[in-house]
Amino acid sequence: MADQTVIPSVAAVKDFVRKPLGPSDWVEITQDRVDRFADATDDHQWIHVDPERAQRESPFGAPVAHGYLTLSLAPALLAQILRVEGDPTVLNTGISRMKLSAPVLVGSRVRMHAEVAQAREMPGGGLRAIFDFKIEIEEVEKPALTASVSLVYVPEPS
Repeated sequence: MADQTVIPSVAAVKDFVRKPLGPSDWVEITQDRVDRFADATDDHQWIHVDPERAQRESPFGAPVAHGYLTLSLAPALLAQILRVEGDPTVLNTGISRMKLSAPVLVGSRVRMHAEVAQAREMPGGGLRAIFDFKIEIEEVEKPALTASVSLVYVPEPS
């Protein structure tokens, strides 16, 4: 079970800048998960959804997860390693940097490490936080993905 950092309030997020978060639990990337993602996005490229052809023709020797599938795991993995008390609304306001560095083969496992890179208060008690995160692949030196994501925390009205 992942070790979750609990931040006592939206305002306190700024006190956690540059403190490591995680790692999350490992998540297995199954062919079923890849196929369901392909169905949801209408991206049925053979390198993702045709295991036999991928084994024969892919430079990786197996099907690989979509890069956006790997990215789509970020909210759930971040929730495993971070909780901000007070039930704030969390708005994803963008990705300023994302790099896919290594393919995620079907059957492999991934997990997240993160940190709050920046945090600034906003009018009305909200806070904008920039998170730097890395999604690593078990037993692979290069990370699958690195990114900087902007989240806005809006506290519940008191």
